[in-house]
Amino acid sequence: MKDLLGMMSKVKEMQARMEQMQAELDAIEVEGVSGGGMVKVVMSAKGALKGVTIDPSLLNPEEAEILEDLIVAAHGDARGKGERLIQERTQALTAGLPIPPGLKLF
Repeated sequence: MKDLLGMMSKVKEMQARMEQMQAELDAIEVEGVSGGGMVKVVMSAKGALKGVTIDPSLLNPEEAEILEDLIVAAHGDARGKGERLIQERTQALTAGLPIPPGLKLF
């Protein structure tokens, strides 16, 4: 019974830290780039798109498809950075807790 109470205490503590981490991840911004820096996308670490910057030289109507591809690539770059950040923070937060492998907390 003592072990169960100790584990419940750790779970409540972890839950409070997870809520704090969620708020922090909303505030952290990651930047994705493509086209050698000609397209930049800024997102929250949780994936909310905050802004897009496009080099004016790409604003040629005949090259719209290239621009579209670069935006998608920059978004993918930023999303990957955000996912890695979440994974790192989650691992640090749950270190030492008996969480089954493969369990996704987000």
